[in-house]
Amino acid sequence: MLSKPKLLVLLSRIPYPLDKGDKLRAFHQVKDLNASYEVILCCLSTQKTDPEAEKILNTICSELNIIQLKYSGILWRLFLALFNDKPFQVAYFYSQKAQQELDLIIEKHLPKRFFCQLIRVAEYAKKYSVFSKTLDYMDALSIGMERRSEKAPFYLKPIVAIEAKRLRAYEEKMFQYFEKKVIISQADKEHLTHSNATEIAVIPNGIDTSFFKSENRSKKTDVLFTGNMGYLPNVESAQYLVKNILPILSSEVAVQICGKSPSYKVRTLATTNVEITGWVDDIRTAYDEAKIFVAPLMLGSGLQNKLLEAMAMGLPCVTTPLANNALGAIPEEEILIASNEVEFKRQIERLLSDPVFSKKIAEKGHAFVTENYNWQVCNKTLMEVIES
Repeated sequence: MLSKPKLLVLLSRIPYPLDKGDKLRAFHQVKDLNASYEVILCCLSTQKTDPEAEKILNTICSELNIIQLKYSGILWRLFLALFNDKPFQVAYFYSQKAQQELDLIIEKHLPKRFFCQLIRVAEYAKKYSVFSKTLDYMDALSIGMERRSEKAPFYLKPIVAIEAKRLRAYEEKMFQYFEKKVIISQADKEHLTHSNATEIAVIPNGIDTSFFKSENRSKKTDVLFTGNMGYLPNVESAQYLVKNILPILSSEVAVQICGKSPSYKVRTLATTNVEITGWVDDIRTAYDEAKIFVAPLMLGSGLQNKLLEAMAMGLPCVTTPLANNALGAIPEEEILIASNEVEFKRQIERLLSDPVFSKKIAEKGHAFVTENYNWQVCNKTLMEVIES
């Protein structure tokens, strides 16, 4: 029996639990790629490894390596980054000691292929020329940071603006070090400025429709929003939903904001009509007990997994043009679009007041994600890119 070729995968985080978009994408990619490759999974981490996470990850790869980053080193590198041109998040994740550990793993296995997720770890791979390298940009991080700089408080605005500028330059610089490049959406691809950006393959996320499947629970919540509630774009969306949209709705509407690590700003949104759940063991219950899903996303970049999950669970969704640019659903057929609080009010009230219309949007949205976002199809294309 022929042995499988070796593929080294480098991630900036341990991809479990699946509570962040990059972790979800990496988990499913590694799981499917391991069927065709001997995947040597290397994860950077600042925390003690959860034994449960280690147990699960060992079932989806051939070998798991956790490379620890010390906070003292991170703080020193961030300080030094004030005086050079590297993005702060590259400085955060790139450690000479971690590079040495990775070099030893590479020397041990001599993989023929190297796959990096996000430019924040690309620095580790750029010196190697002996094997084929693939970079998953995932999102156009620079445009997401540029959007943040516009709304950042005055004392953070200069730092965020500098990071956006550095990210844009670094995205272009890293292009030359990788033979193959992929990204999550056409909208993100169009934000990259490299002259050969057309070479980048668009590979979206998938959705496990056998897992995200409605059990038709009774509806206890009118409007649901989910996500990592410590992440700035989600924090701002939650605030916008409760402070701008909810007060102008024509009737008492019950809102649930569901997700891990709610920031202080999110926790203070709780009222008799607004429930802040924090982490929940099974997010499907929240989806299944809601009437509609509203994602007023004004910041960030990339494809929103929360929309894929909600649509797969049979929820009619309302979101912004920004979020739908990456998703690509047909407005007024598969999804509803709003750009300001008045438009959100109108779309929410249309869905809540018209069950037939709501069901139509939900069914077409479900069909859309089922047909267009499939992990097996996406990862087959990824393997073709890696092999090309």
